[in-house]
Amino acid sequence: MRLHVLPSRLSGSIAVTGSKSHTIRGITAALIATGRSTLVAPLESADTRSTLEAARQLGARVTEFPDRWEIVGTGGRFSDPGVALDLGNSGTGLRMLTSVCAMQNFPISFDGDESLRTRLMSGLLGALHDLGALVNSTGGKCPFTICGPLHGGKTRVDGTTSQFLTSLLFALPNVSGDSVIDLDFLHEKPYIDITLSWLDSLGIRYGKQEDMLHWEIPGGQHISGFKRVIPADFSTAAFPLAAAALVGDGVEIRNLDFSDVQGDKRVFEFFAEMGADIKRGRELFVKPADRPLTGREIDLNATPDALPVMAVAAALAEGETRLVNVPQARVKETDRIAVMHRELGKMGAEIEELPDGMIIRGGVLHGAGVDSHGDHRVAMALAVAGLAAIGETVIERAEAASVTYPNFVRDFQAIGAKFTVEQ
Repeated sequence: MRLHVLPSRLSGSIAVTGSKSHTIRGITAALIATGRSTLVAPLESADTRSTLEAARQLGARVTEFPDRWEIVGTGGRFSDPGVALDLGNSGTGLRMLTSVCAMQNFPISFDGDESLRTRLMSGLLGALHDLGALVNSTGGKCPFTICGPLHGGKTRVDGTTSQFLTSLLFALPNVSGDSVIDLDFLHEKPYIDITLSWLDSLGIRYGKQEDMLHWEIPGGQHISGFKRVIPADFSTAAFPLAAAALVGDGVEIRNLDFSDVQGDKRVFEFFAEMGADIKRGRELFVKPADRPLTGREIDLNATPDALPVMAVAAALAEGETRLVNVPQARVKETDRIAVMHRELGKMGAEIEELPDGMIIRGGVLHGAGVDSHGDHRVAMALAVAGLAAIGETVIERAEAASVTYPNFVRDFQAIGAKFTVEQ
């Protein structure tokens, strides 16, 4: 799908969809729970749909309603799916399900799309091998097969992505023995806070050091059915926020709960520090300030998913912006540092790559032909850039946005975005 974008002014109200991180954690917890669980207001997207379908194949009984999903869990005893679980583009779903599948005493295979086959898995697969799993893979990536059962013990896991640790924290309380996890470092700590909010609500016991580099997990625990409301996704909210701050005439952003532990709520502080006019009341209201945004240094280690949209904001801000301490952005759906450098460069941005970030000197963007590279956050970030650019921008593979925000085009059109879809 090509998305044609013309300069626009935005106004009105937009509702943020549910959190992908919370929804996929909820599916995983419901899969291994005993009894019926209810996820209220889950995110309906390509990534969550892939994970939900995999849970069905593993034996969960799923009933879908317009406002909720009811999932009868397996009590940790999965059915043999008989075929490889296809997680599509969902790295979160792949990593979450890998460890709980390693609890089973029969082999389970995983695969996904072309992008998912590039995603790192060796750090997690190696840790699971230490704990009793048998792994058959080529190069530590999809496709691979894993077979348990896990028996607990000691392991060390790679902290390049927080998803490896999250995956272990969901699985290991359910195995027979106690476990110890150590890390040399850990990126994206707020995503572990999301995980712990789930474990705490489910009554799971664990011990940890304050720096999150040492964990002690008692085995023999079990999850009972639960009901949980999925909060709105701050990672998704970053896109209407950026658009409103750059080309808005006043945009209300609804459904956000700033008491939730999602780290990406920090993006609202980034934009406020750059000069956006953000007012928090019953709902949140955003408009540009009297002058353009101003550049600054921003540490994105805890909020790596914000890099594409912050790169757009920086390219349109006055002065220099440094996006730093985010090496893990290179191992997401794409190498987001390289991709945003390349695509914003086509629009006239002045960008220098760093090993762990970018230096961006703000100015004017011009419409151009650009490519999402199949990355949902890149697709949406380039669409925001097109709204503020001079002339028409055409985004190839813009359908990638559906991975987390299926109604992105429709919702933005409703507040004034001049988007035209070409199939």
